[in-house]
Amino acid sequence: MASDDPPMPKTTLITGASTGIGYELAKLFAADGHNLVLVARNAAKLQTAADDLHRQFSITATPIAKDLSSPAAVTELAADLQNRDLVIDTLVNNAGFGAAGPFVKINTDAQLDMLQVNIISLVHLTRLLLPAMIQRNTGGLLNISSTAAFQPGPYMAVYYASKAFVLSFTEALAEELRLTNVHVSALCPGPTRTQFQDRAGIGDSALFKGKFLRIADAASVAKAGYIGLQRRKRIVVPGLLNKISTQIVRVAPRSITAKIAAAINRSK
Repeated sequence: MASDDPPMPKTTLITGASTGIGYELAKLFAADGHNLVLVARNAAKLQTAADDLHRQFSITATPIAKDLSSPAAVTELAADLQNRDLVIDTLVNNAGFGAAGPFVKINTDAQLDMLQVNIISLVHLTRLLLPAMIQRNTGGLLNISSTAAFQPGPYMAVYYASKAFVLSFTEALAEELRLTNVHVSALCPGPTRTQFQDRAGIGDSALFKGKFLRIADAASVAKAGYIGLQRRKRIVVPGLLNKISTQIVRVAPRSITAKIAAAINRSK
């Protein structure tokens, strides 16, 4: 390549990219000239998102429909990337879901699928794509956690625990890679207006009625995460009240924070 040739565009892979925070992050990366690989379950929504992003930003948006609750999905996705000669510069692990109710009453398969999506697929995809970033000494990893990561969450026990894993895992990787040019951040939003709450069955809870904290919009949350990744912030918590609440639960007795979370999560 001649020295005066323009640099090759970077490629960002985003899971859970068809709606919500994932789609808003895709717009931010596209606006900066990144090509995109978009991953989600719903092929039709994914294709619509890819078409919209291509039309708005004149970038290449490649949709790959995968259900990350399937144990084989990440291996299949990696093979698809290789077949298409796609090199990933930034990985955004956004896919995830929750389920509300007493632990012993939530369907077992739903909870195991949650662990597969929120933890296993995230770790697997990171393990497959991160070594090449380290070898090139450039890249980015943005994992979507939650303010739920900072305390136990009765009535959403598995979801809260999964996000605590994501936060801890991300902080550990950030320390391992601090002397490299691979940026690693965890985005920890509070209540955000997306499709998450409806799938989790908490749309009518006090939390999402705004009785405790202001409900954020996906675009502002995505912007905070995007900027935080560029600035190499290990933990990004959008919103002043969310920042304050995460600091309070760090020092408050765990038994008290569990009772508060239980009151918030318990739906009418």
